[in-house]
Formats: sequence, C-alpha cells, structure tokens
Amino acid sequence: MTSPVPNDDLIDFVDEPADDEGSALRGNVLPAWVVLVVDDDEEVHQATNFALQNTRLLDRPLELLHAHSAAEARACLEARGGEIAVVLLDVVMETPEAGLDLVAVIRRDLALDELRIILRTGQPGYAPELSVVRDYDINDYKTKSELTHVRLVTTLTAAIRSFEQIRTLAASRRGLDMIVQSAGELFGRRALASFAEGVLTQISALLRLEPEGLICARSGSPFMQNADSSLYVVGAAGRFRNHVSRPLAELGDGEIVQTINRCMAARTSIYEPNATVLFFSGEGGRSAVVYLATERPLESVDRRMLEVFAVNIGVGFENVGLFERLNFYAYFDPLTRLPNRVRLVDDVDQFLVSSADALSHAVALLDLAHFSEVNNALGQRSGDALLMAVARRLRSAFPDSVMLARLVGDSFALFGPARVLSPDALVQIFDAPFYARGHGVPLHVRVGIAPVSRGAGGLLPRASDLLRDAAVALGHAKHERGSRCCHYTREMAAQAQQRMVMLNELRAALDFHRGLTVHYQPQIDARDGALIGAEALLRWRRDDGSMVPPDDFIPLAEYTGLIVEIGAWVFMQACDQLMRWRDAGEERVVMAVNVSALQFRQAGFVEMIRNTLDQTGVPPDRIELEITESVAMEEVDKVVDQLQVLRALGVRIALDDFGCGFSSLSVLTRLPIDRLKVDRSFVSQLTEDNARSGIVQTILRLAQGAGMAAIAEGVETHDQAELLRTLGCSEMQGFLYGRPMPAEEFAIWMRQNRADLEAPIP
Repeated sequence: MTSPVPNDDLIDFVDEPADDEGSALRGNVLPAWVVLVVDDDEEVHQATNFALQNTRLLDRPLELLHAHSAAEARACLEARGGEIAVVLLDVVMETPEAGLDLVAVIRRDLALDELRIILRTGQPGYAPELSVVRDYDINDYKTKSELTHVRLVTTLTAAIRSFEQIRTLAASRRGLDMIVQSAGELFGRRALASFAEGVLTQISALLRLEPEGLICARSGSPFMQNADSSLYVVGAAGRFRNHVSRPLAELGDGEIVQTINRCMAARTSIYEPNATVLFFSGEGGRSAVVYLATERPLESVDRRMLEVFAVNIGVGFENVGLFERLNFYAYFDPLTRLPNRVRLVDDVDQFLVSSADALSHAVALLDLAHFSEVNNALGQRSGDALLMAVARRLRSAFPDSVMLARLVGDSFALFGPARVLSPDALVQIFDAPFYARGHGVPLHVRVGIAPVSRGAGGLLPRASDLLRDAAVALGHAKHERGSRCCHYTREMAAQAQQRMVMLNELRAALDFHRGLTVHYQPQIDARDGALIGAEALLRWRRDDGSMVPPDDFIPLAEYTGLIVEIGAWVFMQACDQLMRWRDAGEERVVMAVNVSALQFRQAGFVEMIRNTLDQTGVPPDRIELEITESVAMEEVDKVVDQLQVLRALGVRIALDDFGCGFSSLSVLTRLPIDRLKVDRSFVSQLTEDNARSGIVQTILRLAQGAGMAAIAEGVETHDQAELLRTLGCSEMQGFLYGRPMPAEEFAIWMRQNRADLEAPIP
C-alpha cells in the first residue's frame, strides 16, 4: 500500500532561534533571505513564486530575484552577490552547459564563496559530474519534478542554514583579522578626537558598513576642577561630521540624544533595530559612548565581534587617558590643580602680545613664610591640605580674569590688573587663619610685584622677565625687616652687580683653569650593582676655598652665554677621563654630559662634539648627551634635526627633568631619544602608597611604550630603590650608590665596586 502523500498546503515550517537572543530580536525587522532563481522557463519562476509566497525560513522572510538566462544571472550577481544566500539554478538554459558555466563564474570570477547553489534540471537523465559538484561547492542537485513544496522548502532551509554557518565563520575570521590589524592603529592614537575617528572607522569596517556615527565623552579632563560634565561629540563620521567638538544636546536628533544618554546612564551597551550604541570606560574614570547608525539589528556574530573589539577600544582609551594624564601633569599642578609655571608663562605671553591694556597689569609672586616648618610640624598631608586651602582662597578673592598659578612648593603667582593686585588686597587674604585637617594655622606671606613696563627700545617684557623681576622683589621683601610686600624697581640693581662680580670670577676660573673641576657620579644597574655609566658634573671652588653651588653659577653662565665655552671644556674633560678609564679596563662605562639650551642652539655645537670625539678617540656610543625639556620645546623641527645629526654620529640622547616644568609631551615621540631620566623630585616623593599610581610609574610606562630606557636620579634610600625596581626601573643614580666625586676618588670607588661584585657570596 502506498503511503499517503502529505498535503503541502497544510505544512508550516517554523525554525526557532537556538538561543534567547534570537527571540529577543523577533520584534525587530530582520533582513530577508535573498534567493536568486535562474531558469529560462517562465512557468518555473511563477511556480517558485507561488510555492514560496509568505514563507519564512529561520525566522526571516524570503526575497526572490529572477533571471532568465546566464547573462541576466551574472548581472544580478555582480550587483547584489554579497546579499544573495541561495541560487536556484537551472542546469540547461540557452546552452546545455549554461548553468554549469555560471557556477564557474560564481565561484571563480566573482569569488562568491559563501552563497549556496542548488542545481535544478527538467531533464532527469542529465546530471553533472561528481567532480563538478565537489570542485564548485554545489549544495544540492534536484530534478524539477522532485522539488515539491515540502522538498523545496526543506532544501532551501538546509542551504540557508549552511550559508549562515559559512558566513558566520568567514565573518568571524575576517573580524579577528581586522581586530588584530586595528590594535596597532588604535594604540598609536593619542588625541581623543583622532582616537574617536579611528574607533568609528574600525567598527564600521568590522560590520562592513559605511562610517556613519559619532562618539561622545564628557568635556574636560577628569583631573581638572569644575570639569564640564556635559556630553560632547569628540569624533564623528558621515552625516554627523559637522558636530565634532559640539555639545551632544545640539545634535538636533532627540531620539539619538536620548539613546546615548540612556546608554551612558545605564553604563551598558544598547542594541537598537537601526543603531548600535556601545559603552566603554577608560583611564581616569572617563567614559564614552559610540553611536553607530547600523540601519539594521545586529546579529549574534556581529555582537560577538564587537565584544572582542571593545577590549581593544578599552585599552586604546586607556592609552589616550595616559597621555591626557601626562599632559595634565605638564601644564597643571597635581595637588591644587591650578595651572603651573609653564601654563602661566604661555597665557601671560599671549596676553601681552594681544592686549592693548597690558601696561596696566602686573605679576605678583607670593611665598608662604616658614611654610616648611609648618609642614614638618603637622605632616605632609596637612601641609598639602593647607596649600589647597590657600589656592581656594586666592581663587575666590579675585575675579576669573586674574590668572592664578602654583609655581613650585609654597610659591604662587597671579597676573592681572595692578589695581586689583594691590599690596593691601594680597596681604589681607592671609589675615585669617587657614584650616586643614582640624588645624587652624596662621600663615604669613611675602609678596613681590612686578608691573608691566616697557624696556629698552620700548618693547614689552616677556612673562619670564616679569616673573624674574617679581622674584627679585620677593627676595627684597624676605630680607627687609618688617616688609611683607615689595614692588620691583630699577634700583634693585645691586643684585645685578653681585652677579657681575661672580661672572668675572667665573670667567677668570675658565680662562686660567683655576677652581673649575669635573666630578663624576656613578650610574648603576640596581639588579647587580654593576657600574654602567657616570654623569659629569661641573664644580667650582673660589680662590678663598669656598664652593659655589652649581645652582648659583650655572644659571648665570647660561644667562650670559659663558655656558657655551664652559660646556665645551666640560665635554673635553669628560671624554679624556673616559678614555683613561677605558685604558684601565672599564669599557662598559657610558659618560653622560649635560647640554644647556644655549649650547644646543649654537651653530657649531655638533661640530664641537664631532671634533672632540675625533681628538680623544672616544667611541661615540659611550657618550650620552642630556638635554632638558626646555631645549626640546624650543623650535621643535630644528631640535629634531639637530638630534638626528647627533644620533648619526653615534652618540646617545637622554631627556632630563621630564615633567618638572616644561612639557615636551606633544613632541616627545618625534624626538630621537634613547633614555628618559626620572627627576629626583619625583623619586623623593615616591612612597608605597603612590608607587602604582604616581608620576614615576606614568613616566616609566611612557618610556617603555616608546621603546626608551629609563634611569632614576636622586635615589638616596634602599626603600626608594626597591620601589623603583618593583616599577620596572633598574638603572639608578644617587647618594645611595655614590656622591659626585673627583676623578681620583671615582677611580677608587670603581675598584672597590669591582671588588665587591667579584667577591664570593658568603
């Protein structure tokens, strides 16, 4: 007895998603499966339309495309090949081989490897070779009489499921390749706007979409006081491009604004039918939202790829946060969050150039009397709290038009109208005590004021000149009994006279080689105590036997230009000494020599270095020239060119005083630098509490990321050395290992150090 044939009209195929995510998408409009029907018989097209009308497969509708010849089919495939899931292909059309020839075109010429092919033929005796089915990846082969409604839907379901699986694997592979390739680009971006643009570009490429979206973050650095909490568009693409750097609220599309705010509030990503909204957070508590107009709901494979890519976004965002943090330390005081000297000088110089009212302004320099004693008595934390209280009171006492900065330690500076910065106004601020950590502390202030006035030739001064004059006035206020405030006047030339006396003595010391000597401080590898280098340091003993501190005569030599001759003499002495050590067997030592800004700018500086190396025979790679950030910041292009010439000679370059007053952050990666020096001021403040979050770790991470070595100077205690080692810094210099010594004493130190290293471990 023949089995009854099922009634096709009563069969309804339902293929439920395998997970909850699929059912969650059911309310959204999913794209249809595109099926291309290729047949030269119009009745076949009509029958296929009738059989598949209102049919849903794998929870999606069908869209049928029709072609009546191989040529029509090729044109359709060239136009929409990336969308087509299945091709129902007649084997015999205008020629007996037309269908099979089209299969070759699909796989070889058009490289459409993901779409599935179902061959149909009305001639039961005609079948393709098994090799054709295998070589061209044909999904199925049926005679037209076999494809009843049930079998047609069943065959299509299997083919579409195969297409989806192949597409998922291909997308995953493609997405993984793109994620790996994008990592380097995103990690290299530092400016937030540039990073945001890179995120949009990479996500769009990952999803095979045109870039159409924006990325939002809160305005202002998280390190700043009173940072604007509003969301701003920091990067955009497509129709949103004109909104970069504008508040999100001004976007003009309330639905997008609401969705982004909802994502930021919930701190989680949102997948909408027509958009994808990603949330991620980065360094310093800064959060951001990426809005991408996908115009369709994302499928599970796309979501999984985005989740992996989000890891890259987060790491890249931390990279941006790191440079933002360094930028903050370069221009702002970390404790009070006021502008530092660098920012004040920049702002004042800009004002002096652009304002017609400059002559009515003045600089006031404030110094807290005996603050170090208060700090020692109450402890550093209370001292810091007092400085913050002083900063708040100064800020509240003057209008925003008055610039306020913390220069260093307990020194503050203001710039504004002279009538506002009157002595009475400045002194009265300190009449009431300041409160910090339960202590009411009276603080006394000394003030030096320098008004803006024209100098020789009628020129206005620079900010650095005003600060210098204010410092002179402050010095008078400190030394004059009963005076709390002093205005700078031209009569204060006595100090200039004293400086002239010192300059004449320094000139004589250089000309007659009398009193000037070079001392050497060891640089060691803290892991084994081995000597790796020495820093050449100039010392001056006057004829009366007294030592002149370098901080007294080095600035004077730089100011007068004498530092050029002194620097050349020091370099020659250091090279001669290095050769003597090499002759004694110390071939590993690298000699570090400081280079002043004026030296570096001299036209014959490189020639002096080259001639000295040739004359002494010192291997260039055993010399390390130390430049300061102030040098690096001046005429960056010329600095880069000069350093490249020096590197071509073979000498090493180190960046000294990093983060101590001048910012080279914006040009650091352009400079051919071999080593960063962690300044002694940062080392002295290093504790177990701040080791993992302070500026020392930030600088070490920056050096490591830029491929530079790092050495810490001013290491005086075993605790400091141990903390530096835990942070990854093994090269150190400081009193813990040796003070600056004359060459004879340094030779004794080297012999003792070598003996200690060679001694057997007990």
